[in-house]
Amino acid sequence: MGRSYHFAQLGYRTTVRTSTGTTPYLLVYGLEAVMPAEVEIPSLRIIQEVELNDAEWIRSRYEELAFIDGKRMNSVCHDQLYQNRMFRAFNKRVRPRQFTPGQLVLKRIFPYQDEAKRKFSPNWQEPYMIHKVLTGRALILADMDGEIWPKPINSDATKRYYV
Repeated sequence: MGRSYHFAQLGYRTTVRTSTGTTPYLLVYGLEAVMPAEVEIPSLRIIQEVELNDAEWIRSRYEELAFIDGKRMNSVCHDQLYQNRMFRAFNKRVRPRQFTPGQLVLKRIFPYQDEAKRKFSPNWQEPYMIHKVLTGRALILADMDGEIWPKPINSDATKRYYV
């Protein structure tokens, strides 16, 4: 793999994510990544770590490992808040649909049906009448001639038909 691929991976892993509020690298390894430029030109962080004796270095690593759990918990809380924000934003636009017997609807044509074999075939079948509304948003449909379909259909596969 090319060198640019590895830099792209490093960039991806060290970029703060909106959903977690931290970098994927920090969540996996518990500390921020050392950039390649910091290895060539030592930063203050690298100089400080090099000048530690073994006991201090072990203690600092132990503290960092103990600190990982706190960072991960913060990330989980941040993720839950982010998901709640996304949930509320999505639900603002959702309009509940009410179905009543006698209402006209169009039924979606699914890819496995014979009617969907052609490229420019329609996506919806002719209007049907709702015969019965079942619990769980299922519908029993009837043809315009009054012939009732034996199988219920999910209401997500229908849309209202306006004459």
